Amino acid sequence: MSENTKVHLIGNAHLDPVWLWQWQEGYAEIKATFRSALDRLNEFPEFVFTCACAAYYQWVEENAPNMFAEIRERVAEGRWVITGGWWIQPDCNLPSGESFARHSLYGQRYFQEKFGIMATVGYNVDSFGHHGMMPQILKQSGMDYYLFMRPEEHEKHLENDLFWWESEDGSRVMTFRLSDSYANFTKHGKDAKILKHQRLAKEKGHDYMSFYGVGNHGGGPTVANLQLIDEIREEHGREQIILSSPNQFFTDMVTENPAIPVVKDEMQRHAIGCYSAHSESKANNRRAEHRLLSAEKFSSFANVLLGLPYPKAPLNLAWENVMFNQFHDIMGGCSIKEAFDDVREFHGEALAIGARTLNAALQKISWAIDTMKPEVKSLSKDKDWQTWEQDDLGAPIVVFNPLSWEVETLVKVNKKLTSVTDEAGTPIPLQTVRASRTNGRDDKWDSLITARVPAFGYRVYWTYRDKDIPAAPLAGEVLVDNNVLENAQIRVQVDAHTGYISSILDKLTNTELLNGKGAVPIVIDEHHSDTWGHHLVQYRDEIGRFGDAQIKVLEQGPLRVTLRVTSYYNNSVLRQDISLGHHSSDIQVRVQLDWREKHKMLKLSFPIHVEQPQSVSEIPYGFIERPTNGNEVPGQQWVDVYGLAPNTADGEEQQVRGMGLLNDSKYAYDVQGSEIRMTVVRSPIFADHFSERDDDQVEYMDQGVQEFGYTLVPHSGSWKDGRLVQKANELNVPPLLMWETYHEGSLPQISEGIVISEAAIVATTFKRAEEGDGWIVRCYETLGQETESAFKLPALQREWSAAFRKCEIKTFFVPDDTGLAVKEVNFVELAETE
Repeated sequence: MSENTKVHLIGNAHLDPVWLWQWQEGYAEIKATFRSALDRLNEFPEFVFTCACAAYYQWVEENAPNMFAEIRERVAEGRWVITGGWWIQPDCNLPSGESFARHSLYGQRYFQEKFGIMATVGYNVDSFGHHGMMPQILKQSGMDYYLFMRPEEHEKHLENDLFWWESEDGSRVMTFRLSDSYANFTKHGKDAKILKHQRLAKEKGHDYMSFYGVGNHGGGPTVANLQLIDEIREEHGREQIILSSPNQFFTDMVTENPAIPVVKDEMQRHAIGCYSAHSESKANNRRAEHRLLSAEKFSSFANVLLGLPYPKAPLNLAWENVMFNQFHDIMGGCSIKEAFDDVREFHGEALAIGARTLNAALQKISWAIDTMKPEVKSLSKDKDWQTWEQDDLGAPIVVFNPLSWEVETLVKVNKKLTSVTDEAGTPIPLQTVRASRTNGRDDKWDSLITARVPAFGYRVYWTYRDKDIPAAPLAGEVLVDNNVLENAQIRVQVDAHTGYISSILDKLTNTELLNGKGAVPIVIDEHHSDTWGHHLVQYRDEIGRFGDAQIKVLEQGPLRVTLRVTSYYNNSVLRQDISLGHHSSDIQVRVQLDWREKHKMLKLSFPIHVEQPQSVSEIPYGFIERPTNGNEVPGQQWVDVYGLAPNTADGEEQQVRGMGLLNDSKYAYDVQGSEIRMTVVRSPIFADHFSERDDDQVEYMDQGVQEFGYTLVPHSGSWKDGRLVQKANELNVPPLLMWETYHEGSLPQISEGIVISEAAIVATTFKRAEEGDGWIVRCYETLGQETESAFKLPALQREWSAAFRKCEIKTFFVPDDTGLAVKEVNFVELAETE
């Protein structure tokens, strides 16, 4: 126990720009709150104000420049303290790893440009949980300290509110959890909150922070607050109770160096319903994140190879929209209905910018590829009204791969073709499939091909309308018969009445991979849950299942077979198109759901046939193993259950196997034993905090049609043997196709953009540096093992290598001047010495 400890009073204004109001109201409230804070600084000489979120300052800068100038003076004075370093206080589970990097990049650089400083304290006092890679992300963002409030003590016990938080790679930040609200004093007495923190400080042997100020809808410290604080300090000691900031608190703690514990864990769990509330905004978030990354990559190549101006300003605007929509009450799905109309518009602008910039880059590259044939004298459409094919010479298409490894996958070409070859003239197998159009009786067919495209690269394929160039027979065939899909590796059987997957048989080992029925649509009762899922840890109150299935063979061919399974529950309809390719044991499913339920949840269940199950899932720029206890948890693009294969014959060594479940737009699941349940949809009331259930004026979320995809990935060995990171990204980032014509050009018909020697290293980002003449390449280690990898960027004529700690994220600055070395920088694109 220490007698010299202090309570640091933190004057703040928690500002939700969107929650029970729309962003325009939040915009106005931020201006009023900042004006109030400036007034307090004028009225009380000892007062210090703390505020995060670069987006708020940008609004004030553009709409109240005189007030912004005042703020700059107070920041320079040291009495207005900027914390957080991020664009907004986001949900800290659901954005991608790269989105967190962008919050740091744009937030910290904004603060540096406008105020000459960067935040040193990470600050997310209202976010609903914090993933386990946060310490490394904070350190890479120039922040050595972190401040949060949730989960609170009743949600997660911590030995001490001040601790070292460590992530898997060994990064460590000094972290403080608020033991009380970020807002005003409690009603239990004028000094109860401060005295409680004074007592805790003495018991724990280190200073404490105590927050005050009207919050949520802004406001901040009031005159009455500061007058009361002056009375309390006079009564209980001015030296022991000080007006302070998080920066000052952590500076003092580093100096005093108290003995505090090290915690290596995620900070969970609060508001479990927020991982699945409002499907549309979550799906658009995922889509926008990936589209902007693809746009940046190919805009970079188009600039390097062909001089297309890099679209930095529009891409930055698009990222600002995506980051704003990651605010915790938006990304968490707990705002009012009208707010999500705005969210749709912000995502729409970001997606449109991504589409335009991506198209410009792809068109620039494809137009520069040499596709000319000697027989062609000039362009003509005499042969076909759609393509530019002449005299059975073929029409070129360019298939682009935005991922940093070679991808082999099925690609749909929007025209019925007779044959297709690669750039070398080698014919490849073809399958006719139904198109989305119905243009008369005959024009309703597309073609399916297997494309194999280099990393960060492209490949030209030649399509023939009439010329038949037979392809070599496929090594294995894929079959469909009534309710069974089968290839050389796997056999999938669907129950004829229920529509559930009754069997997934591994034909190579003659073992069953399911421990019961799979793809079971389970309806969960959640009348007891508000929008957030407050006070809950699970959603497992089953009240029904979809059934009465209709099964139809949708596709039957040499490359892929598909069964359409349609099932029903009340007025809701679930349609699952279950596909199996000829060359893979992966089972791909496209889903259309028409959901008409209220206060209910839909989960899809997959019981995996293993013993001693373990569960691992993706978190931002990393992974985590969690207990298989049925608790609702957040995840990113994949979750895996693996364990010992049962029924091993006497004398044989028991093998490890498992199954991954990938998704393209979902963020919630639970695992109980070896059963994965992916949360598909919830239908609570909008922004409902335990309202009356008989209110007939409320509106419910996620009514109507939504579409998404998932993939089952059986694998031998542990999750590390399943290529889950790569396959999940292949589901989320399919190849891009561009029709072309005949023209000369400087580029070859096949090109590889990046070469990475180690499969465990994935490159997520290739973009122009924010400043300086060079490029940014960001990579991370995906399997939790130390490794060294070599890198090649042929377009930049660059090669280098780097050693990675397990789960380490590395950002490389590649100068335009090839005489200058590639160097490592942080998320803010600064070297540690800068």
